[in-house]
Amino acid sequence: MPIPTEEKWMSIANQYYRLWNLPNCVGSIDGKHIRIQKVPNTGSTNFNYKTYHSIVLMACSDADGNFIMIETGFAGRNSDSGIFRASRMGRWLERDGLNLPNPRPLPNDPNEINFPFYFVADEAFPLKKNLMRPNPRRTLTNKKRIFNYRLSRGRKTVECSFGMMSQKFQVLMSPIRCTNEITINNIIRSVCILHNFIRKREGRQYIPSIDFDVNNPEYFQVPNEFIRDNQDQNELPRTQTARDLREYLSSYFVKPYASLPWQWNNCV
Repeated sequence: MPIPTEEKWMSIANQYYRLWNLPNCVGSIDGKHIRIQKVPNTGSTNFNYKTYHSIVLMACSDADGNFIMIETGFAGRNSDSGIFRASRMGRWLERDGLNLPNPRPLPNDPNEINFPFYFVADEAFPLKKNLMRPNPRRTLTNKKRIFNYRLSRGRKTVECSFGMMSQKFQVLMSPIRCTNEITINNIIRSVCILHNFIRKREGRQYIPSIDFDVNNPEYFQVPNEFIRDNQDQNELPRTQTARDLREYLSSYFVKPYASLPWQWNNCV
């Protein structure tokens, strides 16, 4: 799959905001263990923590569940974080080799501070300027809980992609009956490409299900303590770290101009 152009990344980001209320997000990254038969002469290389042999697919999906980038061939015993660091995807992100657009202000942000475009991932991945991960659960405040919730809305797209792909293609419903790793990797890549083809041919797009009462003003009321506690957090340091960016995004999500009507009941 070719690396998207800046225009394509911008289109993906706009769709993420429209569907999942996640501004400047350009993709969701995760790894999936593809079950395989034991490959001869590999020992326990592909034996994973789930106690079966697998090859890991590292993938990034867009807001509609289509794969943007895929990479396979990683031994099942490796962790997602280790695989990501070793992957071309991780190296491209580290070296600014993904053609991401220049930073732009978050929607409705009165500060108009340019915020970088970023991917989302789970706790297994590193926190970087262009890769947002949830706050650690042991240190959660209400603001951090809301950040984690907002992030999870966008992060689930890649999980749904894996689920749809596994249900659609019978070859993934049981261990792949092949002992040649090159062939196995080609099968996995082919399935990902066919997944995208079918999604686009059928015109499938996500329609988020939102369950809240539009006539209930409590759903639209931002708690006073959030306004009070975050009214001074309006600036980013001149030298921005990944933690600074996550903190700014956390504060942004609880502002009246960026909060979701139902996030308070779901998180607090």
